[in-house]
Amino acid sequence: MTDSRLIRTAGLAYVRDRRMIQTRSAGKSAFYMAGGKIDPGETPEQALHREIREELDAAVTDVRLLGVFECQAWGHPPNTPLEITCFLADLANEPSPTNEIAEIRYFTRDEYAAMSDVAPGSLMVFDRMKALDLID
Repeated sequence: MTDSRLIRTAGLAYVRDRRMIQTRSAGKSAFYMAGGKIDPGETPEQALHREIREELDAAVTDVRLLGVFECQAWGHPPNTPLEITCFLADLANEPSPTNEIAEIRYFTRDEYAAMSDVAPGSLMVFDRMKALDLID
């Protein structure tokens, strides 16, 4: 996507007990991929390391590219494109929510899809992870 409204993010696909981690920011209703916006001059992997430290107070290890996912950005005006460069990775320590994160939860694909508010980008990653038999 080449669009001035494009939101470029780096996301973490971290699995525990065949469930994938999602975070809910303070004041938001939906759970999203852990991670966040890629700053100018940053690579997606650099953004992943920074964002996971900022959100989960954890370091990522064994980082591998899962894929790039494109969709409408949830919670933004119509026609706001989102590009998630998503990585499979491990965490060096137990994730702990920081000030900007209200809640951390682990979901199966169907548990996530059943939520009242579902971020399309996260659901795309859940579908890929389920197809790869990495989550239930």
